[in-house]
Amino acid sequence: MGDSLQIVADAVKALEGILSDLRRASLYKTEPLYVFDQESFINTAVTGLFAGTPRELLAQINEIEARFGRDRAKERRHGERFLDIDILLFGDRVITETDLTIPHPRLKERAFALRPLLDLLPHAEEPGTGRKYSDILADIDGQDVELDSTGYPD
Repeated sequence: MGDSLQIVADAVKALEGILSDLRRASLYKTEPLYVFDQESFINTAVTGLFAGTPRELLAQINEIEARFGRDRAKERRHGERFLDIDILLFGDRVITETDLTIPHPRLKERAFALRPLLDLLPHAEEPGTGRKYSDILADIDGQDVELDSTGYPD
């Protein structure tokens, strides 16, 4: 919701405050995957080094989302939102807790997450199985992930 390009660009800047050596992927425009009566999404991925634990990273991400107006209590699942930041990977860690699962539990079904992830980590493999995410992406049908030619706002 709102000026998606600017929100994503500003969120990446906020993530620069908690991740060192941050690199960002291109921006991608995608149609909604689960709830179709909403506008297209803008997606990207970043990678960087985080000095804390995955739980500490999650807490800081939740704070960033809240600064941008995210209120999960008022959202419909998979519906419109100002900003949604997911932890896709945390090195080769595998974490399964009630409110934190890494790798992201739906990463393997989401071309909109895999495409920008592979921009940054083209040889990434699924922790635990060693399956290449590029092979997983190749097996996903029916999800158009279009490079957003407008790029990041200045």
